[in-house]
Amino acid sequence: MRQLNEIIIHCTDTRPNWWEDRTSAEKVAEVRRWHVEENHWSDVGYHFLIDRDGTVIEGRPLEKTGAHVKGHNTGTVGISLFGGHGGSASDQFQDNFTEDQERALMQLIRQLQDNYPSITSISGHNQYAAKACPTFSVPAWLEGKRVEFVQEVVEERARTSPTQSRTVQASAVQVVTGISGMVGALQALSGTAQIIAMGGAVLVILLGMFIMRERLIAWASGWR
Repeated sequence: MRQLNEIIIHCTDTRPNWWEDRTSAEKVAEVRRWHVEENHWSDVGYHFLIDRDGTVIEGRPLEKTGAHVKGHNTGTVGISLFGGHGGSASDQFQDNFTEDQERALMQLIRQLQDNYPSITSISGHNQYAAKACPTFSVPAWLEGKRVEFVQEVVEERARTSPTQSRTVQASAVQVVTGISGMVGALQALSGTAQIIAMGGAVLVILLGMFIMRERLIAWASGWR
């Protein structure tokens, strides 16, 4: 297997409804025909192509050097998104592609980086050539996804940490406050009255703990 160090993203420069009645495999076969018959390459230039519905189809075998960026094919993986016709380098991802494609692209990138830790760079074709392809800024897009990921992590940690739950915190305060108040009240009593009051205090504490338990269960299911 060749050494991989970079993913380069492209687009097929096709219209959104291009061959919409055909399968993803048929579309990839057509792109392969373009590259073989018109460019006289040995195979389709990309290693993966992502259809409008998020379907990922393998193109050229990953172990073989692609033909997608002049001077930057060695050590790189070429991924192309169906679409992008008429787009510009300054467009946003969603201007030319679908949410399904974005989701599939992110999953494919993560999979490739998991399988090949040597991949440390992700670029767009327009970073190496005076082209619009892939019709968005890959660095800006990745930065936006990174911010979204960090926000998701923060929210997940807040949800999965009992100390961050307002309902659990409220229950704990109630129990502690109740205990403190009862200690003060017991100190003012003596004898049988103190014993009776202590029994009542135990019941109140148990009730508070039960309420906290129920709120912990609610927290675990996502209610904060």
